[in-house]
Amino acid sequence: MDVLRTHDRILEWQLSRTSGFSFSIQSKSKSGRLTSPPPTAPMAVSAFTPIIRTTPSPSFSIPTSPYPSISTRSRKLKPLVAALSDPFVLQIAESLEDSLPSSSSSSSSSLQKLRDFASQSLLSTPWPSRKDEPFRFTDTSFIKQSEVIPVSSSPPPQSLNHLSVFQDTHLLNLTLIDGYIIDSLSQLSGLPEGVFVGSFSSITSNEITKRVLEFLPSSEQGDLFWSLNGVGSPDLVVVYVPEGCKVEDPLQLRYISNEGSDKESKKLPVSNPRVLVVVEKGGEIGIVEEYMGGGGDGDLSYWSNSVLEIVIGEGGKVTHSYIQTQSMSSAHIKWTSIQQEKSSSYELVEVSTGGRLSRHNVHVQQVGSDTITGLSTFHLSGSDQTQDLHSKIVLDHPRGFSRQLHKCIVAHSLGQVVFDGNIKVNRYAQQTDAGQLTRSLILEPRATVNVKPNLQIIADDVKCSHGASICDLEEDQLFYLQARGIDLQTARKALILSFGAEVIDRFPSADLRKKVELHVKKLLDPKVPSKVV
Repeated sequence: MDVLRTHDRILEWQLSRTSGFSFSIQSKSKSGRLTSPPPTAPMAVSAFTPIIRTTPSPSFSIPTSPYPSISTRSRKLKPLVAALSDPFVLQIAESLEDSLPSSSSSSSSSLQKLRDFASQSLLSTPWPSRKDEPFRFTDTSFIKQSEVIPVSSSPPPQSLNHLSVFQDTHLLNLTLIDGYIIDSLSQLSGLPEGVFVGSFSSITSNEITKRVLEFLPSSEQGDLFWSLNGVGSPDLVVVYVPEGCKVEDPLQLRYISNEGSDKESKKLPVSNPRVLVVVEKGGEIGIVEEYMGGGGDGDLSYWSNSVLEIVIGEGGKVTHSYIQTQSMSSAHIKWTSIQQEKSSSYELVEVSTGGRLSRHNVHVQQVGSDTITGLSTFHLSGSDQTQDLHSKIVLDHPRGFSRQLHKCIVAHSLGQVVFDGNIKVNRYAQQTDAGQLTRSLILEPRATVNVKPNLQIIADDVKCSHGASICDLEEDQLFYLQARGIDLQTARKALILSFGAEVIDRFPSADLRKKVELHVKKLLDPKVPSKVV
């Protein structure tokens, strides 16, 4: 396995650092004989570490081929594995690799670059704990204490009968169930000429394939969960918009978690959907992401670990709507990575209400001047759950414009919301206009909100601001409504709904706004009917 080969290289580097011994790693050639690397092989190690010579210098060797399973190697090299790797992470990585469908197609070999890089980073990345700064307020032990089981295949057709309603939609939509594309529940007819939406393995254009491969990761992008997705994603969903093309109708991406276990069970099925959106120069598209549970039981336990990467060319425009309403017993962890070229525009509107543990990592990188970035997010914690948003906007070029609005409501005594927002204005990002505001509404005495707005400015000709507030409903506002004959309970409901409406009203579609508003009302007041009459 590639994970194991990379592990041997890390062991070689670590031992050379700490012991002062000289050694070599032997491997078997095709003839079955043990062979040693050529004399120039250790150069990669000496480039990173000083050469320490001792007299005498004992030598030893560690045979590495053939490669057994991770568990077998862990028994042989237990002290070293414990020092260099997290056994739980390696266990998940091994199960994810084994769950991938065996294929020798060219698309699988092309995606191997992504999997190799993710495998390398996993070997030196431990499972996050509360001692790590990015997870200081986010407890991931719910996942670690579960038996993580990868979803290894798409669901059988007979299990999708209750989802046939999605066939009636007239919108452009692509449905993924547990990370696998389901063509029977997707509607992609009417796409403009040159636009591609589908699996990477189904691309027939060499030009599109070449462009997609240019954006596969070659350097560090995310954290442990980003790497786990890179190892376990069965395929890559590609959305390609050619130069100058404007897609009039929004594209809806439905992510349905169909396989799950009872909340009392320790089993936690995990899916790893991955999407890459490439918008060429002057192209425009609207994307609606919707995450939901499909089992009909709102208490099913599962783990959705997804990644969305968007590359926007010069003058391109992307509007991104993101709705997360998964099971209250699930884990939802998502990475959204945005790369903006000159004069491009990106607008995110997000509403997140589901998941026992929900974490969204948003990273926006400006790679050209005159970009426009907008992030509007609303999180609702209405039960014993954690809603977490970590965002980072990096501005490296002149005249960038960014606005971030984060709002949250904690309506349960055991509920928690975490916000860590970072805007970095580097030296050459002169005449940047950046603003950030986070507002939190706490409705229960023991509810928790942890906010960390962060504005780093290195440039000297900028206009930047940020602010934060955490409070209950204003007494003056309640008095104003009561003075006009509105009872206290109705007044509180009206003010709570209007607090989140500032973000909900920014969805570009009226139907989407109505749907999300009804969902939020239902969570805040269970007496509200599920459907509009």
